[in-house]
Amino acid sequence: MKCDLVVVGAGPAGSMAAKTAADEGLDVVLLEKRQEIGDPVRCAEGVGKVALAEMVKPDPSWISAEVRGARIYAPDGTPFVMTEDRAGSEVGYVLERKVFDRMLAMKAAEAGARVMVKTRALGLLEENGVPTGIIALHIGEKIEIEAPLIIGADGIESKVGRWAGIDTVLKPQDIEVGVQFLVQDGKIDGEYCEFFLGNEIAPGGYVWAFPKGKNLANLGIGIQGSRSDPGMSLRLLQRFLKEHMPQAKILEMMVGGVPVSGPIESTTSNGVMLVGDAARQSDPITGGGIINAMRAGVMAGEVAAELVQQGDLSREALKIYEDRWRDTIGKQIARNYSAKELFVTLTDSDLNGLVHSLEGEDVANLELKDLLKLLARQNPKLLWKLRHLRR
Repeated sequence: MKCDLVVVGAGPAGSMAAKTAADEGLDVVLLEKRQEIGDPVRCAEGVGKVALAEMVKPDPSWISAEVRGARIYAPDGTPFVMTEDRAGSEVGYVLERKVFDRMLAMKAAEAGARVMVKTRALGLLEENGVPTGIIALHIGEKIEIEAPLIIGADGIESKVGRWAGIDTVLKPQDIEVGVQFLVQDGKIDGEYCEFFLGNEIAPGGYVWAFPKGKNLANLGIGIQGSRSDPGMSLRLLQRFLKEHMPQAKILEMMVGGVPVSGPIESTTSNGVMLVGDAARQSDPITGGGIINAMRAGVMAGEVAAELVQQGDLSREALKIYEDRWRDTIGKQIARNYSAKELFVTLTDSDLNGLVHSLEGEDVANLELKDLLKLLARQNPKLLWKLRHLRR
């Protein structure tokens, strides 16, 4: 098989890259190792309304719930509220990812991309050390797909990046180890996404509850990898569930990891680009990555269309992609990494003090960056720590 572009991974990043490139006239093949796109769901499924609408038209078929904002709890239980348009790119809609991801893949197919499920990439085809395609296993049969350009959208465990010699190694402190339950409980607050902070609750991370309608919610936990041990995330989430939602019934469970590393040195090599979690483009504070993945996918698809037609797919030529994403989503990722590095050093007493310092302040309509500035003004020691970390 021959084509212009192979995209490995049919999540939001891969499907958007495939659709964008196919819209521009490239012959695209989109590979998905699982037999069903969007399953299993390794995501809290939250996404900002405005950011999502910039790329796709919202459809009730893949929106489980629409929320008013985020309610964030200090370790001692003190809450503060942010409106959905100020709470970040993970609050607004709670998606049904199984349907959403399939819709994005359908759009790629409608644009002309060939979608191949149950097709696992096994390695790169190479000629004189330059990638020329993908070796894959398609429904038990080994196949070769020749293409001058490959986009790796294969998640946190990205093999495409490793095969291409791109350093995507994550330090334990730059991984959030997660567990999520889909729970059913009549007491679920259907209007707010909730975040629970505290080192006793989730060391170096947080617990979240994202409503999905019909008394359902995604209840999950993320723990900093360097502060976790085997089974710890599951034990802590079970304890939280017992204490806060004792009548809840668990309908599904998933486990996984999320990169929270900030921008890595490179996301390209000769004939290869990485997008989404494979490129470590998720938000270092929240771990959310849907919007960043979609935006990076569009950029990668646009660059693919430009360069395949020009015939130059060297790492030097692919620097166009590096520059585009680093000048946009990369800047926010870098800023949020500094904030995350500060956050993970705070004690529960520190966290309680931060939330209490907001009492009497109108924070509901502040954007995250403005909230961080307010916290720094209210807590001079925090400002000093932040400056120290940035040096």
